[in-house]
Amino acid sequence: MQASLPGYLTKQETIAVLGVDDLRIRSLLDKNQFHDPLDEALNLGISSATWPLFGLLWPSGQRMAERMAQRPVTDERILEIGCGLGLSSLVAHRRGANVTASDCHPLTHAFLDENTRLNGLPRMAYRHGLWGTAALREDGLPVLTLAQDANVSGVFDLIVGSDILYERDDEGTLASFINSHAAQHSEIWVVDPNRGNRAAFHKHMARAGFVMHEHLLDQAATLNQPAYKGRMLTYTR
Repeated sequence: MQASLPGYLTKQETIAVLGVDDLRIRSLLDKNQFHDPLDEALNLGISSATWPLFGLLWPSGQRMAERMAQRPVTDERILEIGCGLGLSSLVAHRRGANVTASDCHPLTHAFLDENTRLNGLPRMAYRHGLWGTAALREDGLPVLTLAQDANVSGVFDLIVGSDILYERDDEGTLASFINSHAAQHSEIWVVDPNRGNRAAFHKHMARAGFVMHEHLLDQAATLNQPAYKGRMLTYTR
């Protein structure tokens, strides 16, 4: 099913996640969609080339959602960073977990609300989450989108993110952001499709007191799914 919204085209699909019921997901039609008339994304450092990436389903997000489906539901606080369409958060939310989704893209919240509605779920907690120098204005204050979504605040017992090591980060801005929102005893999950930026991230997470365990997620191609190469990085302290 395809639907048009001002400035771009979307599609609606049924997405299977191993271990839980299928989810109905509204996403962008393809990676060529772009519509930023108020320069919200541009002001956050999101180029026209990267603008559509939030609105697509990615294999690493599928792997994270599958692991989230196996997580026992407790009263722990869960934060998904760089959530995009929030597949993992939706899995956790539907199972009754206390989850907050976050992203820096100005349209993420609207898509998340639409996808919770499509699945008959109540609205999910959402926060604006951005790390590094892009998260600060020239006067040093936090950036907010024009929608004025509140920034991520507080601490969480489990923080998850899929394909968030997409650029070299020698200064450790991502690890610092995670550390500032991780409880003293916490767990961090990162699915990395072997982008080659793990070494610096490992170093900065170790400095924050985290111990890392790695699990390969490589899968051969099947009739229904392309091959996947990546790993689940689990940090605990």
